[in-house]
Amino acid sequence: MRRLVFASMREGAGKTSVIVGLGKTLGKPFGYMKPFGDRLLYKKKRLWDYDSALIANIFGLVENPEDISLGFDHSKLRFMYDEAETKKKLGELLSHIEKDRDIVFIEAGRDLSYGISVNLDPISLARHTDASLVVVTGGDERTVLDDITFVTNHLNLDGVSFAGVIVNRAYDIEDFKTTYAPIIAGLGVQVLGVIPYAVELTHPSVGFLSECLFAKVIAGEVGLSTVAKNIFVGAMSADAARRHPSFGRTKKLVITSGDRSDMILASLEGDTAGIVLTNNISPPSTIISQAAQKGVPLLLVPDDTYQVAKQIDNAQYLLKRDEEEKIELLEKLVRENVDLKAVLGS
Repeated sequence: MRRLVFASMREGAGKTSVIVGLGKTLGKPFGYMKPFGDRLLYKKKRLWDYDSALIANIFGLVENPEDISLGFDHSKLRFMYDEAETKKKLGELLSHIEKDRDIVFIEAGRDLSYGISVNLDPISLARHTDASLVVVTGGDERTVLDDITFVTNHLNLDGVSFAGVIVNRAYDIEDFKTTYAPIIAGLGVQVLGVIPYAVELTHPSVGFLSECLFAKVIAGEVGLSTVAKNIFVGAMSADAARRHPSFGRTKKLVITSGDRSDMILASLEGDTAGIVLTNNISPPSTIISQAAQKGVPLLLVPDDTYQVAKQIDNAQYLLKRDEEEKIELLEKLVRENVDLKAVLGS
C-alpha cells in the first residue's frame, strides 16, 4: 500500500490539479481523503470540501464527499479530538478508503502550517498515517527555490518519509532543469516532476464565474460551460468598443451595466462567452431572447461594473468536474512531466 500526503508551501499551488492528473494517468481505482476541509461547499443541507467533492465526482468514488474529511472548523476539531484521537480517526478513515486499492492520496490544507493546532497539518498527517510527503510548489523559480530550501532547513521531518517535490506551473522548464534542479538536488531533495505553465488552465468557465458572483442567470444557460478566455469591461460606447482591439478577442466575458443595450447587442454580435449585467438591471426582453437563441449566458448581479471587475480579478479559479478539456490537459501534463514510478514508489 502506497500512501502519499500532498502538501504545499502556499495557497493555490495546484495540489488538487496534480492529484487529478495523477489519478487520470493511473487509470485504476485509488483512494482519496482530505482530512481537514478548507474550501467549504454547502449543498443539499450538507457541508463538503470543494476539492473532496471534485475528486469524488470526477473519479466516481464510492465515498461521499463529507465522509472524506474529519472536519472543517478548528474550534470544533480542537474540542472533539486530541492528538491520539485524531490519529485513531485517521486510521479508521484510512482503513475504509484504502480497501481494495493500492494507493491513497491524502490532500493537506492550503499551506504547510494549516491545521497544525488540531494535528492535521501535512507533517502530522504524514506521521499519523505512515505516508510519504510530496510537496507541490509552483510559480516563480526563485520562490520555488526558497520554498524547498525552507523545507529542508527549517522543518522537522523526523519520522517522515519525504518523497520529493513536484514543481507546478514552471514558466521555462528547460531553464528550471538547467539552473535550479541541480541546486535542489544538492539539498538532497528529489524532483519528482516539473509541470509547465498552461494558460488554458487559468481560464474560468462562465458557470464558475456565475457561482463566484452569486449571479442570477437570466438567459443562455446552455453556454455556462463555455470558457472565458478574455475579460472586457464595457464602460464605453458600443462604437468605441468595436474599435478597441480587446473587444475583437475570442471567447470574451463582457462586463457592462444592464441598461447598456448598445453594448450588450454589440457583444452578442461577436465571439462572446458571456455577459455580466451589473447594477441589477435587466435588459429588454428582446435582448434576453436573442441571448438565449445564441446560447450566450446573461448573468445578473447587483454590484456596479467596477466592483464586479474587481471581484473577477481577485477570484481564485478552481477546476470544475465538467471541464473535460482541462482534465484531459492535466492528465497529459502529468503523464509527460512527472516521474510516476518515483511518485508511486514502484
